[in-house]
Amino acid sequence: MSAPSPARPRARRKDARPAEITAAALDLFVERGFAATKLEDVAARAGVGKGTIYLYFPNKAELFRAVLRLGWLPNLEAAEAIVAEHTGSAAELLRKLAAHALRIIDSPMIAIPKLVLAESGNFPAIARLYVEEVGTRAIRLFAGVIARGVQRGEFRPIEPTAVVPLFGAPFLAMALLKHSVGRHAPLPFDPAAVIETHLDVLLRGLAPERSP
Repeated sequence: MSAPSPARPRARRKDARPAEITAAALDLFVERGFAATKLEDVAARAGVGKGTIYLYFPNKAELFRAVLRLGWLPNLEAAEAIVAEHTGSAAELLRKLAAHALRIIDSPMIAIPKLVLAESGNFPAIARLYVEEVGTRAIRLFAGVIARGVQRGEFRPIEPTAVVPLFGAPFLAMALLKHSVGRHAPLPFDPAAVIETHLDVLLRGLAPERSP
């Protein structure tokens, strides 16, 4: 009887390579930043030759795009599913989305916004990629929730897009602190408590004005 052909395992390995390369790139981007991450180091971490990377990604910027899609798109899709399935008030929906965002703060992917903020001056391409792949979609999602609340009379008339940074800024601040200063010294506050206080203040500000 002839020995089993090794062709099938090799085919599976080849199909898995883009995901393996992207996972390795995510680890290194988080550890070292965009500028300090070299494609040969990504190849070594993924267990492939450097030339193999170019079969799937023409340059480091496109590899970064794949990292964004690997790490952030599932989180965005989960948030979109929360919005699609929600049947209660807009305020309750914002609280659900806040709980989802708090879980992301504990994920390694939260280091990516920090990386973009730190290195976009020298690498404008990664800022554009972040806006294309993450920012525009997230803004549309949260602005839609605010617009829903306005249309239902739950929130006072207000420009929905202008509220999005007000909602998101404390999450970004907590993430940046936790994954920078917080790695070396204890923070003087609990991120969950900060976000709960933030939601209370924000929702009071969005509430419709009552007649005297």
